[in-house]
Amino acid sequence: MMNFVEELRWRGMLHDIMPETEEYLLKNKTTGYIGFDPTADSLHIGSLVPIILLMHFQHAGHNPIALVGGATGMVGDPSGKSEERNLLDEENLAKNVAGVKAQLARFLNFDSTTENAAQLVNNYDWMKEISLIEFVRDIGKHITVNYMMAKDSVKKRLDSDSQTGMSFTEFTYQLFQGYDFYHLYKEKDCKLQMGGSDQWGNITTGTELIRRKSQGKAYAITCKLITKADGSKFGKTAGGNIWLDANRTSPYKYYQYWLNCSDEDAENYIKIFTFLNKETIETLIAEHKKAPHLRILQKKIGEEVTIMTHGNEAYENAIKASSILFGNSTAEDLKTLDEQTFLDVFEGVPLAEIARSIIENGLGIIAAFADYGFLKSNGEVRRALSENSISVNKEKVKEDFVITPNDLIANKFVLLQRGKKSYFLLKVI
Repeated sequence: MMNFVEELRWRGMLHDIMPETEEYLLKNKTTGYIGFDPTADSLHIGSLVPIILLMHFQHAGHNPIALVGGATGMVGDPSGKSEERNLLDEENLAKNVAGVKAQLARFLNFDSTTENAAQLVNNYDWMKEISLIEFVRDIGKHITVNYMMAKDSVKKRLDSDSQTGMSFTEFTYQLFQGYDFYHLYKEKDCKLQMGGSDQWGNITTGTELIRRKSQGKAYAITCKLITKADGSKFGKTAGGNIWLDANRTSPYKYYQYWLNCSDEDAENYIKIFTFLNKETIETLIAEHKKAPHLRILQKKIGEEVTIMTHGNEAYENAIKASSILFGNSTAEDLKTLDEQTFLDVFEGVPLAEIARSIIENGLGIIAAFADYGFLKSNGEVRRALSENSISVNKEKVKEDFVITPNDLIANKFVLLQRGKKSYFLLKVI
């Protein structure tokens, strides 16, 4: 079998590993799982690392389980949190679980005819059957408070400097997650749990519960949490999270996030977020260092990750959209963009609203440029026209040009342009 642990090691993904885990995985086809917290109806790119962990695990011949925390999502994981978060109600949680399940199916092979098909489980399915008395008696008695207090996620919140402390709800979280591992160990012969490095305490509670309650042996692996070289948070922009849902973050914006990463980050990301082999990656890094201005690494990461997340067509459209501001694109190219991608491409461009009836009656070019705040006067528009520097939807126009509904992009926008870099949008209402 492929050495799964070594694959993580050379890619810089391995953080902690329980003794004997690597040897066990080399000798045994193993079932392993990772939990995903349904705090929203979409995962964001911070979840890509655990998803890719499961993908490597499946590629190595093992059996992956993706657990969606319908039950633990009601409790809230304190790991890495400085304060308790708001808990979701059942309706929103069910909506989030459905969204996360649909996304995971894009990355893992769940085809039951596959020898090591992935499985998708929701811990609410078994947790809902357990009463508080049963849980306290059958699970709680096996893990001491001393053991639970020693976990970093607990110690940090109970530290004298902490302003918020920790509720009993959050304190019990590690027991819930530990029970998940125990349940999967018993029901699906699951011997391995994986996760981010902040999950080590929760994961080892599971291995300890399995040891004490079943006299069994289970294993644990965590990967490094992704950080950026400049110290800013990975997966965040000024506009918020970068999501895996195309309706929340368009493929264009998603591609741009990877394209804009620093050279130092790109050398790490090419190993972590792609499945390119070591030789190919080393060649790409060497080529990039010779001509960093070409952004070879960033473009390759953007290509691989965008296709993996959204598909080839979405990647091609993102490339097309990326070239619109600076390339020789046409009105027809613009009209292929959906509304969200168009708005993402021209984010920050000044915009004025215009009644649809005006466009339907035909809007003269001088009025379009002078009456809505782009250029200051009819005279300035005429001078720009004489210089051949006026464009509508990226195409040069003359003074007799009239804007009609046929010129609308996504049936509501017209792109005005003076020279190469000065843009203005008309939005039809």
